[in-house]
Amino acid sequence: MSSPIETVSTQRASRRHDRSDLERWIAEYRASVGAAGETCVGLLQSLYDAGALDKQATDRGLELLEILEPLAPDPVTISSALVHIAKLDKAARSSLLAGLPAPVRNQLDDLDKLKHYESGQSVDDTERSAEGLRRLLLALVKDVRVVLIDLAWQLVLLRRSEEDSDEGRRLARESMLIHAPLANRLGIWQLKWELEDLSFRQLEPAQYRKIANLVAEHRTEREAFIGRFIERLKSALQEAGIQAEVKGRPKHIYSIWKKMQRKGLDFHQLFDVRAVRVLVDDLPSCYSALGLVHTLWQPIPGEFDDYITTPKGNMYQSLHTAVADREGKAVEVQIRTHEMHEHAELGVASHWRYKEGGPNDPAFDNKIAIMRQLLDSSDEDLDDESLLDSFRSVTSEDRVYVLTPRGQVLDMSAGSTVLDFAYQVHTEVGHRCRGAKVNGRIVPLTHVVKTGDRVEILTAKQPNPSRDWLNPKLGYINGARARAKVRQWYKRESRDDNLRAGRDALEAEARRLSTDLSELGDMLGRFHQNSVDDLYVAIGNGELKWITSESKCT
Repeated sequence: MSSPIETVSTQRASRRHDRSDLERWIAEYRASVGAAGETCVGLLQSLYDAGALDKQATDRGLELLEILEPLAPDPVTISSALVHIAKLDKAARSSLLAGLPAPVRNQLDDLDKLKHYESGQSVDDTERSAEGLRRLLLALVKDVRVVLIDLAWQLVLLRRSEEDSDEGRRLARESMLIHAPLANRLGIWQLKWELEDLSFRQLEPAQYRKIANLVAEHRTEREAFIGRFIERLKSALQEAGIQAEVKGRPKHIYSIWKKMQRKGLDFHQLFDVRAVRVLVDDLPSCYSALGLVHTLWQPIPGEFDDYITTPKGNMYQSLHTAVADREGKAVEVQIRTHEMHEHAELGVASHWRYKEGGPNDPAFDNKIAIMRQLLDSSDEDLDDESLLDSFRSVTSEDRVYVLTPRGQVLDMSAGSTVLDFAYQVHTEVGHRCRGAKVNGRIVPLTHVVKTGDRVEILTAKQPNPSRDWLNPKLGYINGARARAKVRQWYKRESRDDNLRAGRDALEAEARRLSTDLSELGDMLGRFHQNSVDDLYVAIGNGELKWITSESKCT
């Protein structure tokens, strides 16, 4: 028996398109953008003339374009997407590319690099994922439009992947690790939620079906309740002279499951299974509408968040509250302006900055700068696991916003210490850090910062990071990037010193545990080292985790 609910993506994937559908879409796009879209019309005809669009390519191509459509793609992006899904041999492709504008050729070059990184079969999941992430980030800092195409293409593949298949699970793992977090960081909610739901269905099919059943079980009753709630709120807003659009908000399977896990709640204990969204014209109306909601219904303590005053890391802005009616039925209410809503749904694609010649957009520039930090020249020897950990950190939804002495706001993951802060300011500031002040008060380097803190780093003249900073049990550093910086410093500083330090540490632990190290050479493969000396160096510079009686080296 199939699931009682059918996702939008499943419905779309079940459709089959033909040539006329694709031609119609391109014609309508040409009409909407004017003469600039003529290139797309000609390109489509060229691809059909070359026999590069069979039924499968046509079907997937139109689906890709439909996903991109809400993101307001320009003709360059559409042209790149068309060639991306085409089936061309090397000679035909070279001939076609020669007649295309340089921006399209550049995008296709980056798309090809993204498309082919998976071809290596000898690498493990960590190495493959890290390489894919590096290529995505490189494409992002060059031209975000390439990443939009890649995210949309990943969604097409997920929609059409067979359930309970190796390929489907591989795509799902990759999407959960890289594509969905990246879509979230870029603020593209439309792509994020569907990537997550489809991946969740592949990876946890039993949990997915369980929650889908729970959502569908009382759908009629829930929709009737939400309808009455909306009508009452609309009437009150109208009486108060507040122009507003009020509608129910869909809940997504993965977000429900995630909240249940995070808060340890049963499905029926969730406040936001019933959800309403209010869109208003301006900022004052947001707070006026909030006051009205709290007047009509009882606010639930601890369930109010002001993301307008303090936006999320992806610059998401909205008011969130939860209220209960007289029977105790809870409803989550989101309140935002139409502009905030557009940004919440489309993220970077809601701004024209990503298009050539667009105006500067500080919010967009901030998103790209944070990603660029993962690829700066000083990180060229960042190992795969550290890169993935750093990416998880910058894409985490749990963020804190900390001030420098000059008032610059740094966006950091929750749990970051003042030492993490120092390394985010600059690598050298981290290396020379000897103390810190938070809001004018001296604190230890293990002090965890919170939103609104003003942090001043006290530095020495010469860099001299401590090896203790690498010990996770001591709590100096919580960020993978900062930890990698310390490891790199010791690695470059002195291989001989690291060798002696690692050998001494290992021998001391062996003596304490009465362990024989004579067969250490046979264990090198386990730790991905080429020699015993390399193993000592890896321990000495902190590349291998600290050895204790409770935790063995891994």
